Amino acid sequence: MNFQDNPRPNQAPHQAPNEALKLPAILKALIALTALAASAALWWPATANAARIKEVASVQGVRSNALMGYGLVVGLDGTGDQTTSAPFTTQSITAMLAQMGVTVPPGTSMQLKNVAAVVVTAQLPAFAQPGQTIDVSVASMGNAKSLRGGTLITTPLKGADQQIYAMAQGNLIVGGAGASAGGSKVQINHLSAGRVPEGATVERSVPSSMNQGEFMQLDLNSNDFNTARDVARAINNRMGEGLAQAMDGRVVRVRMPASPHARVSFMADIENLNVDLAVPAAKVIINARSGSVVMNQSVTLAACAVAHGNLSVTISSSPAVSQPGPFSNGQTVPGEKADISIRQEAGALVQMPAGTKLSEVVKALSLLGATPQDLIGILQALRSSGALQAELEVI
Repeated sequence: MNFQDNPRPNQAPHQAPNEALKLPAILKALIALTALAASAALWWPATANAARIKEVASVQGVRSNALMGYGLVVGLDGTGDQTTSAPFTTQSITAMLAQMGVTVPPGTSMQLKNVAAVVVTAQLPAFAQPGQTIDVSVASMGNAKSLRGGTLITTPLKGADQQIYAMAQGNLIVGGAGASAGGSKVQINHLSAGRVPEGATVERSVPSSMNQGEFMQLDLNSNDFNTARDVARAINNRMGEGLAQAMDGRVVRVRMPASPHARVSFMADIENLNVDLAVPAAKVIINARSGSVVMNQSVTLAACAVAHGNLSVTISSSPAVSQPGPFSNGQTVPGEKADISIRQEAGALVQMPAGTKLSEVVKALSLLGATPQDLIGILQALRSSGALQAELEVI
């Protein structure tokens, strides 16, 4: 008997070694597919930078409206207005009590510590209807130390036309804390302003231009003719030719359906249409107060050379005394001795080739050791010399 022809019961079948030999081939195929997918980023065309119409434009007339009112916050723990310094608080209390049938004798000096006069502001959203609630912000207009724990009493909120659109009332939420004793004071965050979530009830709605007229106007967020053309083209391709027209670089006029129900469906369809955004114009934003400099991706440089050096002037003064001689009947006169030193560091010269992109611009200016304040002067000089192809805006 040939024992080699009778495999043991626990021995694997003959095809198992063949499947084991196939495993490296499968791994090689997976590695090849991974390499192909990784290399596709080099030759596959990149997708365009797309955004929805609702993100690049807004409907004319569909906006929020600012509301404002004057009110009183009561229930403060001795941190309210000082009536001697804020007499309008006392006048407001007297007027409120008179409306409630309480008469304050003339000449009464009320020392109120738990009341503060405040300004109440809110934003009335578009299409807000009576009965809905909105958030309100409350800020002290007197010398109250804190509004924490206070309650805003009923305050009418008016619009620009002096009409009442909402009524505010509720407990304040102040995101801070503080304590003082023995001349010491500790305070965290701001205590003279707070919010009342859903503290105002809408009493009157604002008419909307949504259902008025045959046309609806889309106002673009930025002035760009290419974006206006693409928005009109996307609407016409989706909803029908000739419905949208680009009037200028910021306005797109759209013909609307007749019925209000159809207009809502029409707007729901077009506001989610994708629009390919063009590359923005080169722009540099400079904040002169904080020294912040922000550049977009289109900023480039022409061939130029930049030198940067620091000139520092140090002035130090020390007290000096002019002492007279003995028996000279002179007087001792105090004075100051000033030392002035000027130090100028060596400037570094960096040459930048033409067509330099944003990353190279930032890297080159960083090599100069320039601070944000220095960058402002360097960028203005580059713009004046014509080497910086970008618009400078100082805010």
